[in-house]
Amino acid sequence: MNPETSLVAAPPKTRALVLGSTSRYRCELLQRLQIPFTIAAPEVDETPLPGETPRGLAERLALGKARAVASNFPQAVVIGADQVADLNGLPLGKPGTHERAVEQLRQMRGQTVVFQTALAVVCLESGFEESSLAAVRVRFRDLTDFEIENYLRAEQPYDCAGSAKSEGLGIALLESIESDDPTALVGLPLIRTCKMIQAAGVVLLGNQEVSA
Repeated sequence: MNPETSLVAAPPKTRALVLGSTSRYRCELLQRLQIPFTIAAPEVDETPLPGETPRGLAERLALGKARAVASNFPQAVVIGADQVADLNGLPLGKPGTHERAVEQLRQMRGQTVVFQTALAVVCLESGFEESSLAAVRVRFRDLTDFEIENYLRAEQPYDCAGSAKSEGLGIALLESIESDDPTALVGLPLIRTCKMIQAAGVVLLGNQEVSA
C-alpha cells in the first residue's frame, strides 16, 4: 500500500462542535460548512449593563454564551455569537413585536447602522478561548411609513436585530452594505468561524472522525 495514499484516506481526528445558540439563522449558516454539530441553548441574561456600548454588549454576550454552553460540553468546541445593531451608540436588539419593529425602522431610515456581530469559540478541555468582532456598516434608504409597514407585514422579522433580514426581502430596505465577512450580517461570520474553530481543533473539509 502506498503510504501517501494511506495518509490521505485516513479520516482526521476532530473535536465535536456545538453551536451555543437556538437561532435558526445561525444554524442554517453553520450547516453550510457540512460539519456535524449539536445545538444547545445558552442560559445567559442578555440585559445590557448600565453604560454598556453596543459593541461591548455583543462581545460580552457572545463569550458568555460560549462559556455557559462549554460548561456542559467540556471536550467540545463551542461557538457563541451575538448581534446588536448600533445606531449612533444606541443599541437596537430584536424587536419582538410589530410596534417595536416599526419604531426601529423609523429610527434607522436614512441612517448608517453598524451591526456589531460578535463571535466566541471556547474549548474547556484544551483551554482554548478566542473572540472576534465583525462589524457591518449598513446604510438604510429613506423609507416611507408605507414601505416600512408593507415590509414588516410581508417578512415579520421580529426575531432579527434591527428588524430587517438582509438575506430576504429586507435587502430592499438598504442602500449599501460594507463588510469583510458577508455572512456576519445574518448573524454568524463564517469566515472568522472557520478560522477559529479550526484553531480550536475542528477539521474543515474532511471526512472527519470525532476524537474521544
